Order: sequence, then structure tokens, then C-alpha cells
Amino acid sequence: MSHTAHIPSHRKPRRSASKLAVRAGVAGGVLSTLAMAGTASASPSAEPVAETTLEMPVLNLDLAAEVSSAVTTAAENTRAAAVEGELTAQEESARTGAAAEAKKAKEEAQQKADAEKKAQEEADRQAEAERANRSSARASLSTKSSGATSSDGSGASVAAPATGSAAAIVNFARAQVGKAYVMGGTGPSSFDCSGLVQAAYRQAGISLPRMSQAQSSSGTSVSLSALQPGDILYWGSRGSAYHVAIYVGGGKFVGAQNPSTGIVERSLSYDRPTGAVRVL
Repeated sequence: MSHTAHIPSHRKPRRSASKLAVRAGVAGGVLSTLAMAGTASASPSAEPVAETTLEMPVLNLDLAAEVSSAVTTAAENTRAAAVEGELTAQEESARTGAAAEAKKAKEEAQQKADAEKKAQEEADRQAEAERANRSSARASLSTKSSGATSSDGSGASVAAPATGSAAAIVNFARAQVGKAYVMGGTGPSSFDCSGLVQAAYRQAGISLPRMSQAQSSSGTSVSLSALQPGDILYWGSRGSAYHVAIYVGGGKFVGAQNPSTGIVERSLSYDRPTGAVRVL
């Protein structure tokens, strides 16, 4: 082959630009047609994935109403908290006040008890001093009368033997010595102090009140240094005496003392009476 002969090229021949544009337009039209056909043939209820994924819920809120409700709720909660705090403070104050009142009452009760104890101790000291004074007075009277008119140191003068009504009273009283003391007793087997005095005076035809308080107010007052047989002795204040007996002469008396001793005859120095009255 001649070197001038034509040698075919291995490269493809170039396509013109117009042909490429036509082909591209045809391809685009075909793709567009296929897309429209696919859309038309799809189910009406089916939703595109892209739309389902991207669709957001629509909120229909009344923002002003919600804000107002939230503010109202917050205010109510604040008021409730304030009320609860106030109640708690009142309860705590009440507990504190009650504790203080209880403490004060306890202190006052203790002070009262201490005062009463002190008063009782003072009364006991005074009573002891009075007993000591009475003992001293009895000893003094005994010393003064040791050589005088009394044989037992009582200070009472020795009167003549009882006669008449006084003798009847004294004899009856002495006849009851040894019998029992019974509260409210009026004889004949047992007596109390005023029951014995009343029964003894009945022997002389004299009616006396039943109780010792009234008996101590009967007749006229006489000094213990001028006693006569038949006089009524009393212990305590006149008109409110708590015990009575009968003076029988010789510085002695007969009385229903108590359940332990019964009716006894004793010296005036055994239990010196407060005073005496004369009914005869």
C-alpha cells in the first residue's frame, strides 16, 4: 500500500451539537412522561414518604388563656403555701405558749407547796412553844400551890365535900368510871364526853344541851382556881369546846376521854382544861 493511501481512524466520529441537544430533549420528555404516569397510577390514600416525614402537627393554642391560667394557678399555690405557713407558725406558737403556761403553773404549784410547808413548820414550832409554855406554867403553879389549898398541885382550892345536887352529879359521874367511851353514847353502858355530863346533870334534875359546844356556854364562867364539885370543865374556846368533863373536887375530874381510856378520873394536871362554867 502506498504511503499516500488513506488509513482509517480508530476514533469514533464526533456527533454534532444539534443532535446531542435533540437527544437530550427526547430523554427529558420521556422521563417526565414516566414520572407523571407513575404519579397517576399510585393509590390516592398513599402519602409520599417525604410528605409524611416532613409534615408537622398544627398547634391551635390560645396562648393568652394558658398564660392567665398558669399565673392564676401559681398565685393560688402561693396563697396556699402562705396559709399553710401561717397555720404552722400559729401551731408552733400555741405549743410554745402551752409549754410556757405549764411551766409557770408547775412553778406556782411548787411555790405554793413550799409556802404551805413553811407555814406548817412554823405552826408546829408555835405549837411546840405553846406546849413548852404550858408545861412551864403548870410547873410554876405546882410550885406555888405545893403548901397551899390543893393536894395535887393543880392550883384549885380544896372545897368542902359536895352536897345536894352537886353530890348527886359527882356520885353519878364517879359511878361510871371504867365504862366504855363510844362516840354519840348517852348511857347507860357507854358514853361520850358530853353524853356523860348530860346524864350526870340529869341526876340533879337539870337538863343540859347534848353537845359539848353548847354545854361550855351554859351557866357562868368560873376561874380554875375557884372550882367547886359539879362544875363543868371544857377544853377549847367557850361556845366551841371540843371536850367537856365534870370537876369532882380535890383537884380531879371525871370524863369520858377517848375510846382507848374510856371513862376515867384524873388530876387536873393530867390534861389541864381551858376553862369552866358553873350551872348549879
